[in-house]
Amino acid sequence: MPEVGFCEVDTSRYIREKLESFGYEVRSVAKTGLIAFMAGENIEESIAFRADMDGLKILEETNVEFESENYDYMHACGHDGHMAILLGFAHYIATIKSLNKGILFIFQPAEEGPGGAEIIVKEGILEQYNIKHVFGLHLFPGLNEGEIGIKPGAMMAQTAEFDIDIKAQSGHGAVPHKANDGIIVAAQLINSFQSIISRNINPIEGAVLTIGTINGGERRNIIAENIRLEGTLRAFDKEVYSKIKNRMRDVTKGLEVMFNVNINLEFRDMYPAVRNDRKLLRSIIKFLPEEKVVEIDPMMLAEDFAYYQESVPSLFFMLGVKNEELGYTHQLHSSKFNFNEEVLLEGIELYNRICEGLNIY
Repeated sequence: MPEVGFCEVDTSRYIREKLESFGYEVRSVAKTGLIAFMAGENIEESIAFRADMDGLKILEETNVEFESENYDYMHACGHDGHMAILLGFAHYIATIKSLNKGILFIFQPAEEGPGGAEIIVKEGILEQYNIKHVFGLHLFPGLNEGEIGIKPGAMMAQTAEFDIDIKAQSGHGAVPHKANDGIIVAAQLINSFQSIISRNINPIEGAVLTIGTINGGERRNIIAENIRLEGTLRAFDKEVYSKIKNRMRDVTKGLEVMFNVNINLEFRDMYPAVRNDRKLLRSIIKFLPEEKVVEIDPMMLAEDFAYYQESVPSLFFMLGVKNEELGYTHQLHSSKFNFNEEVLLEGIELYNRICEGLNIY
């Protein structure tokens, strides 16, 4: 029953019924999100585990018997697996008679956008339950099935979307000197933007500036007046991120003067960078199976789990699902993405070992 962000009505109803059947009192958060809490003897300290709930507008092509019931939507990013792991773990915790510290289960909407984590943080949920750490994971076809991927420090990028509207002067293509060509301006802008990271940013720093769409013009023999470009900016470091944005503004202003056009550049800051707390990771990693732990390279993907990390020291893991023998090799957001359900038990065991390491039991 995949549903997009803040529309996870059926998903939320299903999770609530399951949690209540385990004996939890369930509370609504962030519109369609849910939380459940198991108190510990120490009421001043708790930890949280988070699963994202939303699907994507993608027509499923997995050909499985439990294929999406909602046409043109699917869980192409593994969020169904994340929820199943957390429900399974909540079911296990419900069988434990007493905890040393509390555990909060967070089922969060809208990870794919516009973002439910920030709302949960702003609602004060972490403070209300005295949450000291938040943990989460993501199924990941870039690792072999059962491997646990982790990266100290910056693991996923801070990201922004940007839109650029160029307003030039139209005219006949046969007399270009009497017009002002927006396509020429767009070409100069694209070339100039591509030099920002290569010539203004330390090559050791990671960053991406991509223009993904460009639209404009009416006919082959008409000078284009209105051009629109859309793109994304990603970086691990806040200073690098800000520097790229400032250079983009400088380039835009310079081209406005050079070509006597109007250029509107609009940014929408999205998610912060995912940064795993190094001290917390050192205390946890010794409780994880050494043969399964893999240190991964930073990725330019984005995740709103970063909002929890900005509030309390937290960790985000990648759980490998690649299984070439069974054909589970398709990437996230693919219409064919799928995984071996047995790997979900590895996720539950990961959460169990985290609790053992933090003396929750």
